[in-house]
Amino acid sequence: MSKKNAVIKLCSLQVSLALLLAACGGGGGEQANSVEQEGGKQGKPTQISILSSFYSQEPPSEDNPIIKEIEKRTNTKLNIAWTSSNNYTDKLNVTLASGELPDLILTTDPLNSSVIKGMAAQGAFWDLTNLYKNYPNLAKFPEETWKNLAYADGHNYGIPRVRPVYGQNGLSIRRDWLDKLGLKMPTNMDELYEAMKAFTNNDPDGNGKNDTYGVILNIRAFENVFNKTIGDWKVQDGKLVPTVYLSTEKDALMYANKLYKEKLIPEDFLMLKPSQILDMLKAGKAGVATQAIDQVWNITAELRKQKPDAYMEPIVSLNGVSETEIGSFGMFLIPKTVPEAKLKKIMEFMDYGASAEGSDLANFGFKDVHFVEKDGFKIPTEQAVKDNVSQQAFGQIFLSYNKYLKAYVPGIPKEYYDRHVKIMDERAKNAVNDPSVGVDSEAWIKFWPEYNKKITDMKLHVIMGKEPIEKWDAFVNQLKTEPNFTKIVQEMSESYVKRNSTKK
Repeated sequence: MSKKNAVIKLCSLQVSLALLLAACGGGGGEQANSVEQEGGKQGKPTQISILSSFYSQEPPSEDNPIIKEIEKRTNTKLNIAWTSSNNYTDKLNVTLASGELPDLILTTDPLNSSVIKGMAAQGAFWDLTNLYKNYPNLAKFPEETWKNLAYADGHNYGIPRVRPVYGQNGLSIRRDWLDKLGLKMPTNMDELYEAMKAFTNNDPDGNGKNDTYGVILNIRAFENVFNKTIGDWKVQDGKLVPTVYLSTEKDALMYANKLYKEKLIPEDFLMLKPSQILDMLKAGKAGVATQAIDQVWNITAELRKQKPDAYMEPIVSLNGVSETEIGSFGMFLIPKTVPEAKLKKIMEFMDYGASAEGSDLANFGFKDVHFVEKDGFKIPTEQAVKDNVSQQAFGQIFLSYNKYLKAYVPGIPKEYYDRHVKIMDERAKNAVNDPSVGVDSEAWIKFWPEYNKKITDMKLHVIMGKEPIEKWDAFVNQLKTEPNFTKIVQEMSESYVKRNSTKK
């Protein structure tokens, strides 16, 4: 038995046991619930235990003024197990395996967690598919977000930690280098190639040295453009097809191989860590990269310390393609061990967090204490830092939907914020989706990691010229004959059809 399957079976056993105990103790649960309801009428706070992550230097303290205010406004008493994002997955797995589940549980990767999916299938979590529609602020979350987080049965088992769907990720380019070299903003891959070639060979920074690269390669971004999809799958004739089968995948590899041969990308691109890539961009050593739109301004701000007119500008689209996100950074689960009356109180609590008032309180605190307003922006004060008030703290639990969330970063001038908003709107017009989101396959879980490694290795060998493109054709033809790979394709396509036939 594999380690992953063993974990699933263990969690399923524990969930079944927990549900059995809950059923056997139903009278006590109902009694406790009745007391809580009665207490609620008298103003007694509802106790809610939460497992969540934080990104600030320290987790919010028990006497945090924002948490106290949230408790007051929602008539709750919160017991939050704050866990650093660095080891959150480990904490989550330990908690799930323990069977002693808090009332509200954050899972950061619900669509790829076989443990969470297995527990949901066992009935461990409340089905929120129709329930969330009764809460006005949660119902305002994009329909795409709720659909993307639905499992293969078409049901929702968690509340999205909502994020923008459109426009936040994609390729960006040095606009000041384009202007200096007399080039226009590229709209297709041929124009992008000409720009990257000029960035490498024509001294765009004017220092008289051959020390710049056209691009820090992200093969996935190029694949998405050529294949006009996101990820490893594309819909053809109503079925899912792996992108390795597509002729456009071959085009993407040949394109990347051309960049590598002409040294438009760093020779050691495989060895570069994300922090090193960011350092190269901030040092002005590359003209094209894949970055989130908020990070683009952070890079620009750093570049402007040396070159005042520098600007890393987000590209709207290439070949009429721009990327989308699933619209969340995980979701909050509510275990079925929570009584139904308390479930409704938790939904009210999260609905308040999705309101403008609740979200502003959690992320910005009190006006003129934790923030001041300037040009329509909420600017944090030193007191906000002292009181740990930010999206990195309680903002990990409460956040209203704002499709332009990533357009703003502290310090961005209003004119550039407005420009990025327009770019996000334009990107939405050319958006393509990842059709495999929420699709399930036992064969995929079992066999895909090994196949993915083989596919990735072959791609890199072709890009770096270690294998001719003909070897790619032979490799793909071999995949088509292998029973396990064929099983993956069959199950993924069947799950896709089923999932989309059950969408709300």
